[in-house]
Amino acid sequence: MDSLTFHKNLRGKIEVISRVKITSREDLSLAYTPGVADVCLAIKKDPHTVYDYTRKHNMVAVITDGSAVLGLGNIGPEASLPVMEGKCLLFKEYGNVDAFPIAVRTQDVEKFIETVSLISPMFGGINLEDISAPRCFEIEERLQKELDIPVFHDDQHGTAIVALAGLFNALKIVGKKIGDSTVVINGVGAAGVAITKLLVAAGIGDVRLVDSKGLICDSREDLNDVKKKLLELTKKQTYCGSLSHAVQNVDVFIGVSKPALLTQEMVKTMARDPIIFAMANPIPEIMPNDAKAAGAAIVATGRSDFPNQINNVLAFPGIFRGLFDAHIRYVSMNMKLAVAHALAEYVPHPTSEHIIPDVLDKNVANVVAKAIAVFGK
Repeated sequence: MDSLTFHKNLRGKIEVISRVKITSREDLSLAYTPGVADVCLAIKKDPHTVYDYTRKHNMVAVITDGSAVLGLGNIGPEASLPVMEGKCLLFKEYGNVDAFPIAVRTQDVEKFIETVSLISPMFGGINLEDISAPRCFEIEERLQKELDIPVFHDDQHGTAIVALAGLFNALKIVGKKIGDSTVVINGVGAAGVAITKLLVAAGIGDVRLVDSKGLICDSREDLNDVKKKLLELTKKQTYCGSLSHAVQNVDVFIGVSKPALLTQEMVKTMARDPIIFAMANPIPEIMPNDAKAAGAAIVATGRSDFPNQINNVLAFPGIFRGLFDAHIRYVSMNMKLAVAHALAEYVPHPTSEHIIPDVLDKNVANVVAKAIAVFGK
């Protein structure tokens, strides 16, 4: 069965199911009028009790403007819904978190922030999804300040956490330390920025950033504020050049960009036992077989048909499960690092074809939730 037939037969991957059955007048009066009046007044008296009396304690809004959907680009709110429904399905299946898809018909930053703020009373958390950079950075930062519930942009932090977990194990296999390792990150959008920040926090030796115009360096005058800050964070890059220059003698390539940008010739110029995370979807920056033929020791992609899939589902359901269970309203850098370590350690004996947990292992969400919940004590 192809995906179009699958989705047409379903006509939606999620649905709302009642948690109570109405079989008598007493049931009706308790669940609705007049019984709910007492509950409404109790919440009015103490707004925090909304977590005790309603589903807010377990409800996430998966919200997008449709501007950067799953490698498809700016396809709009309606076309984003199959992805948003899928994300909600994964929240429930893996983390037992109730999630609802919301696609907003605006790509204006102010209107988007206002919309999310206005609907936030219903939700215990906000999962920002498929919003283009650099707008996504301002949206997340401001909502985190304005709202009293956790706001998490999964395209940034979920990707970064799982990539770092895989890198921990990959470096272990090739006998290198993270503090001595050099990384090229190709692609400086939402995921690339978050990966950079997390790698720096993890103590990476050196990071070189490459966008569509080449190395991000001091002499470039076309850098936006986000890239300028990254340049400062990564201790500045004094020389410029192309991707082929950037990868020379580096230990790790991480691609969150476009298909077929990394060649076998480039891989051959990297350091001993190079590690390749080619995560462009559906076609990676280099195909795994080509990378290995050029000397790559370990290869990971975003695809499920190759070993070492870097998939956000390993992170976000458990993160929100832990946030909700421990009543935490903000995802800190230390929490992200803790989750990355927990994911890496969940693979007790990593190999070149198994550096990250299996995406079908639903116990992973419990491991991640425990790593998060520690911060609520």
